[in-house]
Amino acid sequence: MLPLPGGEFYHFGTSPELLSSSLEIQNLVKDQRFIIQKGVKKQPSVFTQNAVISQRPGACNSFVWIENSFIPETWQYGKHHIFTGIPENNWQLSVPDGVCIDIEPVGASDFVLRPYGYTDAFRGRLDAPETLYLGQPVTSWLAKRGISMADLGNAADLQAAPLFPATASLPDMERLLQWFIADAPEAAVTALWRSLPRYSADDISAKANLHRLFAQREQFQNDNLPALAQNWRRSVFYQVNLKDAAHKFADAALPLPEALPQDAPLMTRIHDAMFRSEALRLAGKEGEDAAGDEAFRLLREGLTANALRRKSHPVHTTYSDQIVWARSSVRIDVAGGWTDTPPYSLVSGGNVVNLAIELNGQPPLQVYVKPSAEPVIICRSIDLGAMERIETFEELKQYNKVGSPFSIPKAALTLAGFLPGFCDTPYRTLREQLEDFGCGIEITLLAAIPAGSGLGTSSILAATVLGAVSDFCGLHWDKNEICNRTLVLEQLLTTGGGWQDQYGGVLPGIKLLQTNPGFDQNATARWLPSSLFTAPETAPCHLLYYTGITRTAKNILAEIVRGMFLNNTEHLALLDDMKQHALEMFRTIQQGDLEAYGRLLAATWEQNKRLDAGTNPPAVEALCRKVHDYCLGYKLPGAGGGGFLYMVAKDIEAARRIRALLSESPIMPAARFVEMSISDKGLQVSRS
Repeated sequence: MLPLPGGEFYHFGTSPELLSSSLEIQNLVKDQRFIIQKGVKKQPSVFTQNAVISQRPGACNSFVWIENSFIPETWQYGKHHIFTGIPENNWQLSVPDGVCIDIEPVGASDFVLRPYGYTDAFRGRLDAPETLYLGQPVTSWLAKRGISMADLGNAADLQAAPLFPATASLPDMERLLQWFIADAPEAAVTALWRSLPRYSADDISAKANLHRLFAQREQFQNDNLPALAQNWRRSVFYQVNLKDAAHKFADAALPLPEALPQDAPLMTRIHDAMFRSEALRLAGKEGEDAAGDEAFRLLREGLTANALRRKSHPVHTTYSDQIVWARSSVRIDVAGGWTDTPPYSLVSGGNVVNLAIELNGQPPLQVYVKPSAEPVIICRSIDLGAMERIETFEELKQYNKVGSPFSIPKAALTLAGFLPGFCDTPYRTLREQLEDFGCGIEITLLAAIPAGSGLGTSSILAATVLGAVSDFCGLHWDKNEICNRTLVLEQLLTTGGGWQDQYGGVLPGIKLLQTNPGFDQNATARWLPSSLFTAPETAPCHLLYYTGITRTAKNILAEIVRGMFLNNTEHLALLDDMKQHALEMFRTIQQGDLEAYGRLLAATWEQNKRLDAGTNPPAVEALCRKVHDYCLGYKLPGAGGGGFLYMVAKDIEAARRIRALLSESPIMPAARFVEMSISDKGLQVSRS
């Protein structure tokens, strides 16, 4: 037995428990701030699914379950009802409180009518006064209708009694239903009941025509879906699994709902755009890419709105011979990665545990900014051996040009105010602005780390550039503002991404990073002790190995984000687990338990692989098998697919064996070990 602290058990064994337990689960969250559909009161105890209900539930209705049923305006009902399987009808019916109705298809065209009581146990001897049916002793119910035990085949138990008639005639079924629930039933209907084939509750379970049952349910569902979409302001349509909904629209050839108005909430419009993209893709129709692009455009709009509202005013603050020097560590995410990624983090907030590290004793990302006598912008990259001269706004605006080695500094200068729309002062040309600024600008980049490393290089390099530019231009951005603007910068570049990469390198040490829901993703940091990574008995167990396999996160990111847009149940459930897992990792590092830390790191790797199988290509899997027996845990940092492999060895001797094994037979020509150490500084900016 494993006791679960705070665990709860919900019973579904009886009809009342079906309603009461569903109500409890539905209302677990009572704080209105955390109810997704803001402004809508909690659902009352009326549950409907795959049903067409013309007689809508009102204040007089409570503890009602309606499933796979047609309820016309001519019905009257109150409380303590379960209606299932009812076909389309125009019956004039007043259902007493506590009466439930189940109708099941049998054979090619017949339906079996099975009324019962809300509190009926549906078992017991037929001749026992304590055996209840429709809320009264079954003996009384039978006597009112002149039904003998012989009519029921002398069945001993209520469950085995052939009480329930089958007919294809809906008018006859209406008469029979009235007869079942009437206090003074008609004798003529008793004769009709005797004339029809009848089934016991056991028979219905064995002989129901499930194909007809599911066909009716699907038809009602197809009637529901467009109505739910049309009533999007008050329905749950955009909260359901939109990937599944898109399949249903495509399979049934349902028309897509009308486009949402511009005043609809931004997140709803994002979900709508991706839903349309998925439905069009599944239906083989044009427009899939345009709708998908619209979803990402709207996401960028939401994330960049604040930056565009707060326009910058760059001011030259250095001497003519001064150089601004910025340098940053990189990061390893050990738990919760992906929960930082919009749109998940915008709706649920994120939790990530990561380490700021230096490589071979140095911060590997460095940026130099210096004034230039000529009013132009010059970008250089030491590691790429590239240079670009920028003289016009149009050239600077090409920050999202595919393959450009200087997209990041162009976008950073844009956010700093060197492009119309981002500056609080209008200029006709870039030359005019730089002349007014007082000098040109030279930016030199050094990324002493291989591309596609998985260590958050591009995001942290962007933050480092923003830090240097902020200092050079007198913008006074603190580390939090720099990280926020890095998220905006990545949206400008259309590379997407979360917030933990830049926070992981800009802020020092080991920390749990957390954000709340909303478009302003301001992360708060809770720092952890570093003894697990610095103590002599454990520090050698942390190994960082460059695999020589490169990958880019953009395609992996786009597909997983697409699943988030579509409320893919599998993705969202896994992300919820990852978010909770980060808290467990936080507690374990606090305790300084290397073995538990390694096991949790292994669990993180399994979560990443479940989210995207492409994170673990065959070459990486072969490498992992080589070291598996010597490790407590390992993972590829970042989105996976290549780059660095971070390993936690079982002990110092196991670490020595791993080093020997991989050094003697590297998996790629460039594969090698890189020394890692915890950074106690993060982003640093200084002047010459």
